[in-house]
Amino acid sequence: MKYLPLVWRSLLRHKVRTFLVVMSIVVAFVLFGLLAAINKAFNAGIDLAGEERLVMRHKVSIIQPLPISYMARIRSTPGVDAVAQASWFGGIYQDPKNFFPRIAVDPETHLDLYPELRLPEDEKQAWFATRTGAVAGRDLADRFGWKIGDRIPIQGDIYRRPDGSAWEFDLVGIYDGATQDADLSQFFFRYDYLDEGMGGNLGLVGWYVIRVADPDRAPSIAEALDATFANSSAETKTATEAAFVKGFADQIGNTAAIIRAVLAAVFFTILLVVGNTMAQAVRERTNELGVLKALGFSDGKVLSLVLGESCFLAFLGGVVGLGLSALLVPALAKGLAKYLPVFYLPARDLLLGVFFVLALGLITGLLPALQARRLRVADALRRA
Repeated sequence: MKYLPLVWRSLLRHKVRTFLVVMSIVVAFVLFGLLAAINKAFNAGIDLAGEERLVMRHKVSIIQPLPISYMARIRSTPGVDAVAQASWFGGIYQDPKNFFPRIAVDPETHLDLYPELRLPEDEKQAWFATRTGAVAGRDLADRFGWKIGDRIPIQGDIYRRPDGSAWEFDLVGIYDGATQDADLSQFFFRYDYLDEGMGGNLGLVGWYVIRVADPDRAPSIAEALDATFANSSAETKTATEAAFVKGFADQIGNTAAIIRAVLAAVFFTILLVVGNTMAQAVRERTNELGVLKALGFSDGKVLSLVLGESCFLAFLGGVVGLGLSALLVPALAKGLAKYLPVFYLPARDLLLGVFFVLALGLITGLLPALQARRLRVADALRRA
C-alpha cells in the first residue's frame, strides 16, 4: 500500500494514454454487464422451469389446440401427480402495441403447479370465486397503473365474442414472484369464463402442464403420454418445461453462444490493448526501474510494482464499468419490460465480472513485470 503513490505517478506519466486505456476497459465491462442481463432475459424461463413439470402441446404446432377431454386421461397416467391446462388468448388492450401475455387457465390447478407465483390468500380466494376475475403480474400492473378492483376490457381477436363486444375482466389479484427470475408481466384469467363466452362448448385448450411425482421418470412419462394419444386426431408432443421454453429461445438463435463470442472478442482486444500499454510503459521506464534497483529495490518489489500498476489500471476501469452497468440495467429494464420482462444483472455475473477484472490485471501485467524483474541494473542505466 505504501507504494501506491509510486504506481499512481507512473500511470499519470502519460495522462491521455492512461485515460484512453481506462475508458476502453470501462466500455468493455459496461458491455459485459449489458450482455449478461440480455442473456438472463433470454434464459430466465429455462432457469425457472421446474424439473418436475412437463408441457404437452399439439405435435404439429403449439398454435394447434388439444381437446380438453385429454385432461382425464393425462391425470390417470401412472407417475402423473397433477395436471393443469392453459390457452393463449391473444386480444388487444386499448392499442395493438400494448402487448402482454394473456392466458386462460384454471385458477386452482394453475397456482398449484406454479407455487413460485405468490398471490395473497384473500386475492386467491377472490379469483376462485369471481367468474370474470383475473390476476396480473406486479410489473404489468405497474406498467398500466392497474389496481385491484379495476375493470379491464380486452377486445378478442383469436376468441371473438358472438356479439362482437370486448371481454370484461375484473382485476382481483396482483401476483409477485418467489424469485427474481419470475415473469411478472403476464395476465391470467379463468378458462370457464372464456368457455362460457364462446357458447359453452369450446372443448379445446392450448397446452397442458403436467407435474410428475418423480422428476427422474419425466422422460419415460413423457413418452408414455405421447404414446397414449398416438394415431389420434390430435397427436401430442410432451417435453420437460425447460426443453419447451428453450425451444422458443432457440427460434431466435443460440443467444448464449453469440454473447460468449462477442465477449471473447471484446476481452481479447482489451488484453492486447492493456498488454501493449504495459509493455510500452516498462520500455519507457527502463532507466527508472534500473535506478530503483540500484537504490535497493529487490527484483520481487519491482515485479510487484509493475504488476500492481496493471492491476490498478484494470481495477479502475473494471469497477467503473461494472458500476455503470449495474446502474444502466435497471434503467433500461423499465423501457424493455414489454419485450424482456426479466432483465437484470445477476449477482453471479457481477462476481464473474470482478474475477475478469483481476484476471485482466494479472494477465496483462505478468509479462512486462517479469521483464522488469529480469532487468539488470547496468543494462538499464546504460540505456539511459
